[in-house]
Amino acid sequence: MNSTVLKKRGALWAALMSLAVAGFAFAAGDVDLSQSPEVSATAEGQINMPKQQERMALNYVNQPPMIPHSIDGYQVSKNTNRCLQCHGVEHYRTTGAPRISPTHFIDSDGKVRGDVAPRRYFCLQCHVPQTDAAPIVGNNFEPLPGFGK
Repeated sequence: MNSTVLKKRGALWAALMSLAVAGFAFAAGDVDLSQSPEVSATAEGQINMPKQQERMALNYVNQPPMIPHSIDGYQVSKNTNRCLQCHGVEHYRTTGAPRISPTHFIDSDGKVRGDVAPRRYFCLQCHVPQTDAAPIVGNNFEPLPGFGK
């Protein structure tokens, strides 16, 4: 293998490991879903996420879609995943929610599974509630041409 392929694999491995660490922290209960990004705050400082919004446009190829609704009270743990109650293959037709992507059924060995692959089970590793809140830090990101509209 040439050095470019090895460098790309190394970068991919580092990214996957950071996602895995975040997933383990989430599974261990270290992630509090009540601390979702703010849309607005009440006088008491409570988060006020709207129940439903229009879906935001994607900004680049293969961007994980953002969650257009509140996830307050949702439980995602090693034993249960509230997201799958609406987005799962058995439920999306009756709920009207977008169906989970077929890529979420491919395990780390590239084999297609009958259930959600463990590496894709913790939805909030990639999908986040959308908000139009002011950014915490400056950002000069520009969507690819044709995206973000």
